[in-house]
Amino acid sequence: MFRIFMISLISISLLFFACSKREDGTKKADGLNMKEGNWEITVIMQATGKIPIQIPPQTFTQCIKRENAVPQKIEINQDCKITKQEVKGDTVSWILECKTPKGPVISEGTVTYKGTTFDGVIKMKDSDMDFTQTMNGRWIGECK
Repeated sequence: MFRIFMISLISISLLFFACSKREDGTKKADGLNMKEGNWEITVIMQATGKIPIQIPPQTFTQCIKRENAVPQKIEINQDCKITKQEVKGDTVSWILECKTPKGPVISEGTVTYKGTTFDGVIKMKDSDMDFTQTMNGRWIGECK
């Protein structure tokens, strides 16, 4: 019985150790499989509603660290703040609230990191339009 218990314990420990490695072979510090640094992020936005539209892809760069793992393009004169953020495994989810002349705009997003890449989606709702932004990112180097 003791032998079966020890074999089970060792197997679980090895599985945990194997699952806690990032793509670059280093151990994850907090469960998030994300390489800190400068990221190139491409966003495609689609809007549905009265006038459906698709905006051409936009690309920007951002220095992303573990303590702020939400990819976002910071615009001048934008009054936005993250009101909720949660990390589960390799996925970061958040709620962003922006104050606009028409009233608050709330968006919800998720992004899943895979070491040096990520995929994500952001959903927003306006009075007569629904917006969906799909995004992907790739690590391009150290932050400057």
